[in-house]
Amino acid sequence: MRMLRGFRLILNSTRSGGLNAVQLSTVGNLISDLAREHATRTALIFPELNISFTFAELNDLSERVAKNLYRAGFRKGDRFAIWANNMPEWIILEFATAKIGVILLTVNTSLRRNELQYVLSQSGARGLALVRSFRGVNFMEELEAVRPSLPELREVFILPEDFEGLAAPADFELPAIPLDPHDWINMQYTSGTTGFPKGVMLSHNNILRNAFNTMKKLGMASSDVLCLKIPLFHCFGCITGVLGAYSQGAQIVGLTEFNPVRALAAIQNYRCTVVFGVPTMFIAELNHPDFHKYDLSSLRTGIMGGAPCPLEVMKAVVEKMGARHMTVGYGLTEASPGVTQTRPDDPLDLRVGTVGVAGTDVEVKIVDPVSGDELARGSEGELITRGYHVMLGYYGMPDETNLAVRGGWLHTGDLATMDERGYIRITGRIKDVIIRGGENVAPREIEELLLTHPAIREAYAYGVPSDLFGQEVAVAVQLRDGALLNAGALQDFCRGHLARFKVPEFVEFVSEFPATASGKVQRYKLAEAWVSRRQ
Repeated sequence: MRMLRGFRLILNSTRSGGLNAVQLSTVGNLISDLAREHATRTALIFPELNISFTFAELNDLSERVAKNLYRAGFRKGDRFAIWANNMPEWIILEFATAKIGVILLTVNTSLRRNELQYVLSQSGARGLALVRSFRGVNFMEELEAVRPSLPELREVFILPEDFEGLAAPADFELPAIPLDPHDWINMQYTSGTTGFPKGVMLSHNNILRNAFNTMKKLGMASSDVLCLKIPLFHCFGCITGVLGAYSQGAQIVGLTEFNPVRALAAIQNYRCTVVFGVPTMFIAELNHPDFHKYDLSSLRTGIMGGAPCPLEVMKAVVEKMGARHMTVGYGLTEASPGVTQTRPDDPLDLRVGTVGVAGTDVEVKIVDPVSGDELARGSEGELITRGYHVMLGYYGMPDETNLAVRGGWLHTGDLATMDERGYIRITGRIKDVIIRGGENVAPREIEELLLTHPAIREAYAYGVPSDLFGQEVAVAVQLRDGALLNAGALQDFCRGHLARFKVPEFVEFVSEFPATASGKVQRYKLAEAWVSRRQ
């Protein structure tokens, strides 16, 4: 009998019925059907917490939480936010909310109070589950600072202590709740170029089909064991990771947060066959002084994404970690998230030099960014994509939605080329968004904060190349006459208001900015000048 943070689990009988094809199912049905088909198989292990669950136990807990959320007043269409690091409760809530049609809002653990206030307010979140603190940030203090401005937020649950009540046996049956695969069920915020993030609305069909198709292309099966070390608040974690693994009936070994030693130990001790991560995670593992002590011979495949994959890193993952069929993927939140993926048996040059070919039931075109005309193979243009995976839209932002999705085609803002075989190479960005280690950073958000500093007259943020993160945040700052400010003080100011990945790594003070004839500042020229000074 397993224990979940101090309370005893009492199993109830699971529902009958065959395992649904995930393309036509819902997130809640996925775990219900797995419980029926694979009741006693281990579904989830968190080694650090000494906790494991079978599929039947995960489903039973999810149903209990669903009932107690319903009894607390949550109804289909309500938004329920989770602000926590990886833990079993996170995954249980992902399935529990789906069972009653409540939309799960995933909140980045790096956000600070102003960002938290925006996300909870803009989304109209009615409930929130959060941990007390994480990585030195007191989440409770951050929440209390903005709670008066969140009148719609009625229920707050602290994890893990409040979970015992949420998962208590419920002595009633849920009413019939009409759930459709095309219902909105997941919400994640992504940064664009116009300031604050936009809430991406995703359906059961969006995320289940994307997870299923990605894992089938990877060659994942029910016998596989996934080492899940990426944050659950990302699409890569809660969709490609959790739903992807469970769409194949595979087992998950989860980490509460990324740590290279714990990740290596998990792979060794649980004979993980599949691993996901961004390049920085693999670099940290490969460069750890104890790397050679771990037996990673069980590894076969996985996905590296979130940032460009350096050739030497992929070579080392294949040769030293043994993941000979490691793949590279490209996606974005608005696409649920996967758009393209290399094949497990592709030559190494394709798995590094490209992001693969379009996924199953996914269309991809390269078009002229101005005219929208499709370009010849090999020509550089904007990558656009169409299919089941395109988001429902941005919540409360119809104009932004209509700009992003035109005629059914999602305009990614990424520059790319496509060769004769359909392999895509990402060559740049049309948008100014900075992508640091898989995190989207809107320059405008940083600039608006800096302009509140009394010493700063004007400021522009831009991305610069980084071997470790793909890009780092840099800012060019013009001070007011007579004002004094150094880089360290500016960074400290940002740390008090922004998630750590948005804090500028590089700061330069300038007297003027490069601009067009009409006076528009050219961020790309700031980036080019930064690179040229370091060559």
